[in-house]
Amino acid sequence: MRGLRRPLGIAATAAVVLLAASACASGSPDGTPAPASLGAVTPIPPEGEVAATGTVLDTGGAAQLCLGAVAESYPPQCTGIPLEGWTWDGVDGAESSGEVTWGAYAVRGAYDGETFTSTQPPILLALYDPIRPEDPTGGRPGAGDEATLTAIQDELPDKLGDAYLASSAQDGWLWVDVVWDDGSWQEAADAEYGADTVIIRSAITETGG
Repeated sequence: MRGLRRPLGIAATAAVVLLAASACASGSPDGTPAPASLGAVTPIPPEGEVAATGTVLDTGGAAQLCLGAVAESYPPQCTGIPLEGWTWDGVDGAESSGEVTWGAYAVRGAYDGETFTSTQPPILLALYDPIRPEDPTGGRPGAGDEATLTAIQDELPDKLGDAYLASSAQDGWLWVDVVWDDGSWQEAADAEYGADTVIIRSAITETGG
């Protein structure tokens, strides 16, 4: 009789191991999928009209919209996203040097995840008065200490790739500027770092039009 009990014990142990492995694979004991990491997320491009502010840099007829830093050279230099549908006809505030023409504007149009297509006359950035967005922190300090925020900041360029624009730490929060986020990156950042540590800001915003 003892020989019959030993296989049953092994089978029971195997079943427990299998259940534990299944729970780990699903992300939690109740089967809820584990959230994707920040580097594994790809935001879905917006369907409607969007707006953005930045520097339009046109080199020999190839225009790009720079949403991040611009080198203070003459002419300036920057790396942006391709800008289609752009014309300098009737546009004020532009400067030119050689084959390069540039200026700072608020533009409206469409974004497919790679290219911004201008569909409305641009507004000179010096004259643009956007609605101030609500503070996503609600005025509360974040939970990140300096070492934690610095560590996160160091790994973001690799995780976000070309969509990463800049980041800065303030009041326990790490503010991260990206080209576009539909909320997917914010959700992933909350899951990976905690809901009171990282704020993702999208440079391209939906207008509701």
